[in-house]
Amino acid sequence: MRVNRILLSSALIVVALVLQVSVLARLHLPGAVPDLLLLTVLGLAMVYGHVGGALVGFGAGLLADLAPPADHAAGRYALVLCVIGYLAGLIKPETGRLKSATGPMLVVVAAALGSTLLYAGVGALVGDTAARQVGLGSLLFSAAVYDLLLAPFVVPGIMALARRAENDPLAETGSAAKTTDISSGWLSSGTGLRIGSQRGGLRVKAARARVARAGRIKGVKRL
Repeated sequence: MRVNRILLSSALIVVALVLQVSVLARLHLPGAVPDLLLLTVLGLAMVYGHVGGALVGFGAGLLADLAPPADHAAGRYALVLCVIGYLAGLIKPETGRLKSATGPMLVVVAAALGSTLLYAGVGALVGDTAARQVGLGSLLFSAAVYDLLLAPFVVPGIMALARRAENDPLAETGSAAKTTDISSGWLSSGTGLRIGSQRGGLRVKAARARVARAGRIKGVKRL
């Protein structure tokens, strides 16, 4: 991943995790908790693609596994968000821009349901039966509703920031300078001379022509 991607993703993930733990987790809503971290991963994955989405999801999930007050096995949520980020990145269009909000909203609903089911499935493998005690059906419904209501305020902003970071002015300046160097090198390679030496040679030729012309004029006057 590029440096600007890493910096932006790290900052957004840390902010989302802090808000998730300190604000959303304390709302005591019925059923599931709005997953701001999941929405952040989805927004970045739909701009960075499946590889970037998988890496961002794994990092975000691992950070959530290690941050207090996590009470589950480390790596559990990292696996979930890694898979979700990879799948969400597959819908990235070639132009990098989505034409309507229908696709992202469907992705949010599918990700909310898929992450809940995958998290519960991995928990069942390691002996965690908390999802059964709460009720898997209510968790799925509440997770989809909460994330869908929160998504319009989070996902578009995340995607806009990611696109702006992709169009880094420093990168554009560097690419323009590189293009100039390539064009200069191409011109010089065709003639075997450098651009500076060409200009110097033209100046010398012009000076010689002026001297020769002056000599001819003097010769005519003498005759």
